[in-house]
Amino acid sequence: MFKCQNFNYAVFGNPINHSKSPIIHSLFAKQTGILHIYKSVNVPLDKFNVFLQDFFKQDGQGANITAPFKQEAYFFCDKLTKRAKIAQSVNTLKKIDNKYILGDNTDGIGLLSDLTRLNFIKKNYSILIIGAGGAVKGVLFPLLSFGCSIFILNRTVSNAKKLVLQFYKYGNIDVFDENSSKIKSFDLIINATSKFIERKNNFIPVSLVSSKTCFYDMNYQKDKKMFMNWCLKMGNNLFSDGIGMLAFQAAHSFFLWHNILPKTDYIIDILKK
Repeated sequence: MFKCQNFNYAVFGNPINHSKSPIIHSLFAKQTGILHIYKSVNVPLDKFNVFLQDFFKQDGQGANITAPFKQEAYFFCDKLTKRAKIAQSVNTLKKIDNKYILGDNTDGIGLLSDLTRLNFIKKNYSILIIGAGGAVKGVLFPLLSFGCSIFILNRTVSNAKKLVLQFYKYGNIDVFDENSSKIKSFDLIINATSKFIERKNNFIPVSLVSSKTCFYDMNYQKDKKMFMNWCLKMGNNLFSDGIGMLAFQAAHSFFLWHNILPKTDYIIDILKK
């Protein structure tokens, strides 16, 4: 049913036509000299396991997983890295010795790497994350392990509370609400929602944003401008989209597959153009 004879690495998602992963991995292959034939695959919503099983039964060696399948990928794996097990979400798969499938999550280390590159993060920073969906699960453990305090702001408060219960043992994390008075101002605000919508009854006071607050949007599509416009309205220009995170998480996937960490700076510049 599923033919993959002409490639052995791929990204699986739905939709998938927006994915820049094939471009990134083509550049990694040229940079490292490693044969790394990588394609994108649009998967019917009810066929994820079937497509992945066929892929790995044939020539498939490794895969990236994007929305909406990261949770299904978690249960697909035979073994998990520590960060994938904690996140309960998987974005990278690797076939090991033709015997089993290892699952990893490189989203968090990808985000942390990009925030470090931008000088947007330091230990003990206070971070507000807007959103409590699957994208957040993959990034919380690395940020907490780095030493940051995290507050989750979400329209559905119960979902934010679930994340706090899942991750509180790994560091300082809490739900952001009107009683979060111990915060003077946030050092970093991260948008982790696919559709950023400013809501008067579910948003942060201007007093919690300082001239030094950094803003980061995990989205990278050019039409995702609402969060950036809100940042500008708050009077702050310390802003970045998620194109660097995308490049770094891909680099760490490449490292899992080939034990070589590619350089990313020039690739980020190419993607921005």
